[in-house]
Amino acid sequence: MIEPADPRSRPLTAEAKAPKVLVVEGAQTLSQVLQHTIEREIGAEVTVCHSLAETRVALARTDIDVALTGHEMPDAPDGGILALLAEYQVPTILLSGSVSEELRLNYAKYRLADYIQKEGPAALPAAVSAVERILSNRSVSILVVDDARAARADLVNFLRLQNFRVIEATTGRQALDYLARDPSIEVVITDYYMPDMNGYDLTKSIRLQHGSDRLRIIGVSASRDRSLSAQFLKAGASDFLYRPFVPEELQCRINNTVETLLQLKRLRHLAEHDPLTKLYNRRAFFERGARLLARLDGGHGQGAIAILDIDHFKRINDSFGHERGDVVLKAIADILLEACHEKGLIAARLGGEEFALLLPDTTIANAEAVCEDVLRRVRQCQVGVGDTLLPVTASIGLSSLHPGEPLDNQLNAADQMLYLAKSAGRDQLFSESGIRNN
Repeated sequence: MIEPADPRSRPLTAEAKAPKVLVVEGAQTLSQVLQHTIEREIGAEVTVCHSLAETRVALARTDIDVALTGHEMPDAPDGGILALLAEYQVPTILLSGSVSEELRLNYAKYRLADYIQKEGPAALPAAVSAVERILSNRSVSILVVDDARAARADLVNFLRLQNFRVIEATTGRQALDYLARDPSIEVVITDYYMPDMNGYDLTKSIRLQHGSDRLRIIGVSASRDRSLSAQFLKAGASDFLYRPFVPEELQCRINNTVETLLQLKRLRHLAEHDPLTKLYNRRAFFERGARLLARLDGGHGQGAIAILDIDHFKRINDSFGHERGDVVLKAIADILLEACHEKGLIAARLGGEEFALLLPDTTIANAEAVCEDVLRRVRQCQVGVGDTLLPVTASIGLSSLHPGEPLDNQLNAADQMLYLAKSAGRDQLFSESGIRNN
């Protein structure tokens, strides 16, 4: 069954509270530097403690998301601080002048998420980076596939120490079912030997549905067959590890996998979004429109398409300059982004002052109500120009989506409705049911 998500694993929203970081450090100067750097670069709320006693009080009062600590405190020799943090199950990063070989090889046993050695000027940035990584891990969902309970539990516990959201599957078919139901899964770690299908076949099945740019696969096995790694990689796996794991290597491999996903997300975002307004660009809009039309062709649902055009935008640019015109474009984009969040529509900037809207799973009457609300918000939007406020209005053309018709044709239908709205005086909506004045 799917494990319930730990609250720490959920991505932060604009309304979410700042993450809470605990810094346990006996040196006053270093603790202050760490506090100020973490607060400035990560935006976290930092609590600083200088002893085991202070740490105990802080843990009792506050739910801590991640701790950064030294190995020994004056009142806690021999790593007593680590035992306390483990008792509260806080993901912990050790910042220490020296790390024993035993601790290095078995740091998962001590419930450490990572360790940083105080070696030169790079130690501080590395520590802050580790804190940021552990905090960001809570937005990553990892599916672990292994029919052996003990082996699966070891891996799951290790991943949860890293602050990941973890989902467990015991068979390949169960894993495929979870992937179909939970689009948040971005990493799959699968064992080779399983009762229904081996990890190699599971990897091939996953790759038929999910590209490596959106989902990464790590194969694992306790087999002595050294050719397994090549088989997994040829089947589409991103990485492979042999058991028993070296914890530090496992952590680095997973970190690299997640970092690759993050970089791919950034590149995909740049490729799909208009840099000025942050809305989808024309290409991304057509890709999503094609998927929506495919659903309609299969008899699933209904929808509508609209084009919004800012009224007299050329006059704004000519009178007040393109910089002010950009401010108007951003203001309209913010309204559309808010509507996307509230109504579930898809918005894009087609170019210039034209924006396109896809309204899935809705009737034309409901689509009209959404578009009228957008126009009302545009009217309420006023852009400052010197000491005056510049009123802004827009016109919208709206059309139902029709199965079997190319998206270009559907967009042209909405464009014809937009032409009628502008011909009728602008600042209004024109749809298949006629003119709609607010």
